[in-house]
Amino acid sequence: MKKDFYEILGISKNADAAEIKKAYRKKAIEHHPDKNPGDKSAEDKFKLAAEAYEVLSDPNKKAKYDQYGHQAFDNGGGGYGGGGHMNMDDIFSQFGDIFGSAFGGGGGFHGGGGGSRRVKGSNLRIKVKLTLEEIANGVEKKVKVKRKVQAPGVSYKTCSTCNGQGQVMRVTNTILGRMQSASTCPTCGGSGQILDKKPAEADSQGMILEDETVTIKIPAGVVDGMQLKVSNKGNDAPGNSVPGDLIVAIEEIEHEFLKREGENLHFDLYISFAEAVLGISKDIEAINGKVRIKLEEGIQSGKILRLKGKGIPSINGYGTGDLLVHVNVWTPKTLNKEQKQFFEKNLTDENFIPNPEKGDKSFFEKVKDMFS
Repeated sequence: MKKDFYEILGISKNADAAEIKKAYRKKAIEHHPDKNPGDKSAEDKFKLAAEAYEVLSDPNKKAKYDQYGHQAFDNGGGGYGGGGHMNMDDIFSQFGDIFGSAFGGGGGFHGGGGGSRRVKGSNLRIKVKLTLEEIANGVEKKVKVKRKVQAPGVSYKTCSTCNGQGQVMRVTNTILGRMQSASTCPTCGGSGQILDKKPAEADSQGMILEDETVTIKIPAGVVDGMQLKVSNKGNDAPGNSVPGDLIVAIEEIEHEFLKREGENLHFDLYISFAEAVLGISKDIEAINGKVRIKLEEGIQSGKILRLKGKGIPSINGYGTGDLLVHVNVWTPKTLNKEQKQFFEKNLTDENFIPNPEKGDKSFFEKVKDMFS
């Protein structure tokens, strides 16, 4: 069972943003890898504190967590930040500034690499097109990406400008006295290392392009424009580094019959005047095959039938939407002589004179109900 986020940070549910940040900084410094080298328990606590802070520092995520607990994020494909449990490099890239100068002024992850900082490679971005059926059921996609990786045989040495720290310190004189500041080393770009031996096929940073097939697990309920993250499948960086991430943008392919609105689906059903008068059973298009529905005698054009649970699952695990069937009575544009005589004969018949019941809603009331 997952531990409560408020308990992890040692705060109450009424804690404000400043208190949450202060509590996280205290826990992060206490369990920081540089302070507890080789201590797996401390590393796990460090990661848990980061997960707790990621949720509680975001007002939207905090509201969901307060209402639903961990279940609000257990959707099988995103975790708290879109990529499951955070790794060290995610934590330092997102929250490193919170550590302040407690660890060499940068909060970076030294990781035992001779004091050098681990820099993160650049992210790659791709677009994946999904059918409505794939979105409704979730899908696993294999994509081929071109990644920059360190060339076989490449080697790096300690940067002489920053002595492997990845940062250079500058002292400036101000009206308040001498001020010290740190900035990324301009020579090594923050990695603490520079190129030593470069293979012939490598570029000026010791990198080559390599094709890789990446498997992407896409959860049910994603929406057009949503971005998913596949950790460590972006570009490498020179020296002591970790790969960037693969950012996957979702593009929804428009369905031939179904229209999506959030978790709900809409289907326009056209029936003849005779079918409306006599009633009929119809097979309609649903997301996972056809569904048979029965239309009662005298059904009116504009009637909306709601099929519970036949829509799209919520990405946040809040259930499944519905399929709304909009009934449209098709009026023929041309009639033969016999058909025309039939309607002329019944033009004044009371059964053919519109007589809506008090309980019948107007078109605008139906639209209002649909969106409320």
